[in-house]
Amino acid sequence: MRLLFSALALCAAVLGHAADKDYPLVDAQEVRARGGLPNFFLKAQTTGAELKIGYLGGSITAQNGWRVQTLAHFKKAYPQSTFTEINAAIGGTGSDLGVFRLQQDVLSKNPDLLFVEFAVNDGGADPQRIIRCMEGIVRQTWKANPSCDICFVYTLTEALSPAMLEGKLQRSASAMEKVSEFYGIPSIALGMEVAKLAKAGKLVWKSPLPKTDEQKQAAGDKLVFAADGVHPHESTGHVLYTQAIVRSLPALAIANNAPAPHVSNLALDPANFERATLAPITAAKLSDGLVAADMKTDAFAKGWANRLPAMVKLTQPGQSIEFKFKGTHCAVYDIVGPAGGKVGVTLDGKKQNNVQRIDAYCTYNRLSTFTVGTDLPEGIHTVRLELLADPIDKAAVLAKNKNIIDQPERFAPLNFFPGGLLVLGELVP
Repeated sequence: MRLLFSALALCAAVLGHAADKDYPLVDAQEVRARGGLPNFFLKAQTTGAELKIGYLGGSITAQNGWRVQTLAHFKKAYPQSTFTEINAAIGGTGSDLGVFRLQQDVLSKNPDLLFVEFAVNDGGADPQRIIRCMEGIVRQTWKANPSCDICFVYTLTEALSPAMLEGKLQRSASAMEKVSEFYGIPSIALGMEVAKLAKAGKLVWKSPLPKTDEQKQAAGDKLVFAADGVHPHESTGHVLYTQAIVRSLPALAIANNAPAPHVSNLALDPANFERATLAPITAAKLSDGLVAADMKTDAFAKGWANRLPAMVKLTQPGQSIEFKFKGTHCAVYDIVGPAGGKVGVTLDGKKQNNVQRIDAYCTYNRLSTFTVGTDLPEGIHTVRLELLADPIDKAAVLAKNKNIIDQPERFAPLNFFPGGLLVLGELVP
């Protein structure tokens, strides 16, 4: 699956930087040990133990970078134990999807340690929404597995670096700190050394890695962080991230808390997303003739079977999906891409804005979401999703990111490929 710093995430980073001055930022500190990782380290030191480490995050975590490197570190540091990873990273997505897919992608596999990385993709999100989603991740985890230790990690981009250059965590990370402080969860700011080098003029945010002698000479002693200012090079920027975690582990191993089950009776925000659920789209009512794709044999659907719980292909205008849910929030988990069309959304009998399932980055297919309704009154709500015949000037859409239509036949269809329903509450008959 191709890595992506999506249009949403890019806008989030820019908006997050612009709004930092309007939100109280936390002083930057590489590690805040708090309760540490007592259960994890006790088990890691046990001969023959089998540990699973979950990595929940966006495209920076999806890269073969700090995730792969830290797993290798644990294997080397604790050879008496066995370590496996739970790779639950999806590019271009934030905690607002992570909290809904947590059970399916991570908790169902029973992790011993969970790293959560959403500070970049949450860059422009509302701080209170970040708090609610991150708190939902914590409370769901400890409800399912009280022995699982959690660690928040905060990655950095060039666009989000101004706060760190001034000794502060960016807005998203500052919001997450409220959750980590409340629950005693350790946090690691992976970008401290990155910012230090940048401030000293010893880091290049955006450039290909130098390969020739001439390019290496031109770079001098400067570290080339990333090709795009976002996704670190595996051999440079990601190494800095991994080193930050390795430096922090001793503090997390000697924190005051003794190994014990985690409890979370009180809530920081009673409106947190602990009730977040991911339901298969097949739980909804499909219009006549519409059937679910076989996730094992369908050529398109099986490529998404590790993330989407199901898939329905709407290819003809008028095809629809209807369902009811009891709760306060609903979104759709689907695929956007070259063949994307427009979806008409009706909520509680009222038509909402049509939703377009192709954007400026859609030269290929990727996972995405769109919100049907949020902060709704608690109660039962009805939803209808209908594929529309409305044309889309896809060339103009792609041009916003300087992309072009390479093969017209790929962009000609107007389709909708939903796979899941993200509900804060539950579906009802």
